[in-house]
Order: sequence, then C-alpha cells, then structure tokens
Amino acid sequence: MTEYAVLLPGDESVWAAATAEQRAEMYARHMRFAELLASRGHQVTGGNELQPSSTARTVTGSLDDVAVTEGPYAETTEQLTGFYTVKSDDLDDLLKICGVLAEGGARVEVRATVDHSA
Repeated sequence: MTEYAVLLPGDESVWAAATAEQRAEMYARHMRFAELLASRGHQVTGGNELQPSSTARTVTGSLDDVAVTEGPYAETTEQLTGFYTVKSDDLDDLLKICGVLAEGGARVEVRATVDHSA
C-alpha cells in the first residue's frame, strides 16, 4: 500500500467566523470521509486539525544559531488547517472520497509520501 498525505488548506477566517451549525456540518463531513475510507479498504494512519497559523513558529538557521519567528512561514490567505495520512492501494478511489471534504468550494491536496524502506 502507498501512504498519502491528504492536506487541507483553507481560509482560517472562514472557520473563525463559522456558526456552531456550520462547524457541526464540517465535522460531519470529516466523519463521512472516515467512514467511506474504512468501508472501502483505505487505512487512516494519522492526522489532526491544526491550531491557527498565528500560533505557528517558523525556525530558520542551524542547530547553534536558530532564529524563531512567530507566525506561519507563508503570508497567504490560505494556510494548512489539518491533514490525514492514509494508506491506499487505490488512489483514484481515495481522490473520489476526498470530494466529501471538498464540498462547498474547499480544496484538498493529496500527495504520496516518500517510502524510505525500499
């Protein structure tokens, strides 16, 4: 099986302004996503929702000369809001299931991870 990172970029201000009902709808989509993955033979191996990018710390430099900046690396409207790692033998089906998370105009990025065991 190949492992994929399912990356969830988004506009954090939309989530911050969402009503409780809108948030519940989004969480329901994630539950549906997980149910579909399991029922179709995909394996979720990890993932999580991320804290707002304002809590990020960007590190540059080297071991003995580290510079830490508060906030995200990229100054953009969209930031990484969460991720899943999923093992799958069927990329086409995985991409189809990701459509559940893309409803309402969201975007989902899927990338194979590098397998260093080979």
